[in-house]
Amino acid sequence: MGSSCKIGRLYARADAAQTRGLSKVSDNAVFTGTMPVQEHHRIDETRLAQYLRARLPDFQEPMLVEQFRGGQSNPTYLVTAGERRYVLRKKPPGKLLPSAHAVDREHRIMTALRDTDVPVPRTRLLCEDATIIGTPFFLMDYVEGRVFWNQSLPELPREERTAIFDEMNRVIAALHRVSHETVGLGDYGRPGNYLQRQIARWTQQYRGSATQPIPAMDRLIEWLPQNIPPGDETSIVHGDYHLNNMIFHPSEPRVVAVLDWELSTLGHPLVDFAYHCLDWVLPPEMLGRLGGVDVTALGIPTVEAYTQAYCRRTARAGIDHFEFYQAFGLFRIAGVHQGIVKRLEDGIVSSAHARNVARPVFLAELGWQKVEALLARR
Repeated sequence: MGSSCKIGRLYARADAAQTRGLSKVSDNAVFTGTMPVQEHHRIDETRLAQYLRARLPDFQEPMLVEQFRGGQSNPTYLVTAGERRYVLRKKPPGKLLPSAHAVDREHRIMTALRDTDVPVPRTRLLCEDATIIGTPFFLMDYVEGRVFWNQSLPELPREERTAIFDEMNRVIAALHRVSHETVGLGDYGRPGNYLQRQIARWTQQYRGSATQPIPAMDRLIEWLPQNIPPGDETSIVHGDYHLNNMIFHPSEPRVVAVLDWELSTLGHPLVDFAYHCLDWVLPPEMLGRLGGVDVTALGIPTVEAYTQAYCRRTARAGIDHFEFYQAFGLFRIAGVHQGIVKRLEDGIVSSAHARNVARPVFLAELGWQKVEALLARR
């Protein structure tokens, strides 16, 4: 299985320079490969082996457990059992915010999407019994392939960069075309009023993890719910769709697994897409994003061209209120980063490198700049 680690998750294992229970190539060695399980993330491997032996008909021994590097949300492990490899994803230890770290939802949606045009790892089991290894967890197959951390794709030739981005565009369009009712996800979220509910949720999450005043967050919390644009749609949304949350075929520009479904739900597809397009806004130092990069010179589409391709694939004339959706997206990312800061202070974050990527103040201010640009045009 390849891997996926964004501002808050991971699955990967590296062979040489590749990473994550899935497999990522990265300029940042700190994010790649596996390591011995950290002390505060240790699990009872004997108990786990007994549990898996009783439930997996193809389970082999001996069993080896390693932890993937990177990630700040759900600890993720490579489980090697004989000649087979699996990825185990569990909730972190400690007191958790309500609805956070929903590994049961990740398991459910990946299982439901198995026979669609959205490639996902094969899930093996979900364990909600916290007495086995300390928290609920699920197990999925390891997917062999490439995971890219730097979205400029410096390790690839120009033409393959173009193909990689086109494939990423194809998959998010395919996801938004899936009938949630048909795949058994009709109750996976509440249809309608998605933005209103999301703003309320992330306001609550932010306030539950606040460690310092952030004036821009306070302004966003006040302004966003009063200015929600008209129009609503409902589809399955990934909630964290990025290049580094998917595994590509080892030699082809083809997605073989989309990862990190922790934030997935039923929601507005255009909000999901606009959030994804923040990768063209955020700076390169934030996990290799594309803000300020001459993407055309690299063979990567501009955000305008990328949006047009998505609209063609989803039969849309265009996307209204794109800037509002992006302001909300930055507000939400700021909330995620604030959660990382809180977990750092509490000493239970999943990555020793989280302090370098958690930037809630910067993100909130960038979100408010989007709002100010909107207000200036009115």
